[in-house]
Amino acid sequence: MQAEALPARAGLQWINLGWYLFRRQPMALFSWAMFITLILLLATMLAPIGPMLFIVMIPCITFVTLSLSRQVHIGQKLTPALWIEPLKAPGLMRKLLVMGVIYVAICLLVGIIAFLPFASSLSEAMRIVAESQDVAPLIQAMRTPMMIFVGLYVILAALFWYSPILVGWHSTSITQALFFSAIACWRNKWAFLTYGIAWAAIFFFVDLLVGLLVTMGISLDIAATLQVPVNILLGSVLYASFYPTY
Repeated sequence: MQAEALPARAGLQWINLGWYLFRRQPMALFSWAMFITLILLLATMLAPIGPMLFIVMIPCITFVTLSLSRQVHIGQKLTPALWIEPLKAPGLMRKLLVMGVIYVAICLLVGIIAFLPFASSLSEAMRIVAESQDVAPLIQAMRTPMMIFVGLYVILAALFWYSPILVGWHSTSITQALFFSAIACWRNKWAFLTYGIAWAAIFFFVDLLVGLLVTMGISLDIAATLQVPVNILLGSVLYASFYPTY
């Protein structure tokens, strides 16, 4: 198995192909994106255990997402009954859950590495916020640890980007999958940079439009309500674009 090295413009091609897949079965992929959103909302309501369980499930969700996108690509009609079909391979669910536990453990480690050295300054900033309601010191104190966290999380994302697919479709071990995923992402770092910047720009543009609606006099609650289905639609295309990266 050899990872190809693609040019930076491939990042835009992945998005175009994601949009192509979405157009083939828009309601099916929109429903899957809405289902993920509902799971995330439920997990948030059950904090702190809910978010951790959601992170454990991320490899399973990723594998199903790419499997559904592949089925759309080959022309198979999607139904909710097919959502769990990709996870029925013997032993696959267990391996993906183990991968999810590893993901949580590394996320916690990344958080400790990023924030623990700045614990005293963060505590002082939170004390100031509590006394004066001024969040500026907290924002200033969070800047450096957040930059460290984001940098480390990019490495984490590279380890797990292709891992569920390598385990599910190629029967590799978890260790091999993490290694191969990191190598593939590194060889295509410029394509992924283009891909990430383009998606960030798309979602930023939607936020900008919502801000314009508010300045035109539309209620913030109404504007936010209108933004929800748009974000889910964009999320549908985003999830569909994961398969072209593979």
